[in-house]
Amino acid sequence: MSSGGSDPAETPEERSFLSTAEAAALERELLEDYRFGRQQLVELCGHASAVAVTKVFPLPALSRKQRTVLVVCGPEQNGAVGLVCARHLRVFEYEPTIFYPTRSLDLLHQDLTTQCEKMDIPFLSYLPTEVQLINDAYGLVVDAVLGPGVEPSEVGGPCTRALATLKLLSIPLVSLDIPSGWDAETGGDAEDGLRPDVLVSLAAPKRCAGRFSGRHHFVAGRFVPDDVRRKFALRLPGYTGTDCVAAL
Repeated sequence: MSSGGSDPAETPEERSFLSTAEAAALERELLEDYRFGRQQLVELCGHASAVAVTKVFPLPALSRKQRTVLVVCGPEQNGAVGLVCARHLRVFEYEPTIFYPTRSLDLLHQDLTTQCEKMDIPFLSYLPTEVQLINDAYGLVVDAVLGPGVEPSEVGGPCTRALATLKLLSIPLVSLDIPSGWDAETGGDAEDGLRPDVLVSLAAPKRCAGRFSGRHHFVAGRFVPDDVRRKFALRLPGYTGTDCVAAL
């Protein structure tokens, strides 16, 4: 499947990407039919995102400075996944710092924030506008600002300004689910938007992933039951051993 839509000659079994509507339907299936909890899904996705980071940036190969990770979180569900990702990176002995400028009043976000604070993960009060300061201070950045269907205008000025800064960084960028600011269907703004080195598609890749040209693309969806994969006619690589992510 191309990022612009389905090929009329394509059989359902050949689909690799989900539309925004299909992704929402898959999530509803997990929540309503399979009785997953929202916190459970966020935890599974955040843990898998952290594992994907370890695949590309294995700790033994990193210098002390390269172990520092800046995780930029928005107030919607992708931000919650980012908070979980930061916590697991801390467990994996990386050195995460979180920038979470527009904090959600949602209880799940508050609980996840408390967990990070209790684990002594620092939170930045502001993001330096001087890009070189960020390049010098961190080994990589995790983009968990916007998810599918969330526009920059919906999350406020601090997140919008953070995205403008992330576009200018020279250190590696890892985007969760979709690169923030991209249209989830068409990949619109891909040319002028974020250009991540790594994309971690949550549950299944969204259509815009067809325009991703970075070095590594993972899918974090081992928790999706086989029946659900078949229902949505997804053709994705198998998972190896006990891995919770698969390289695409």
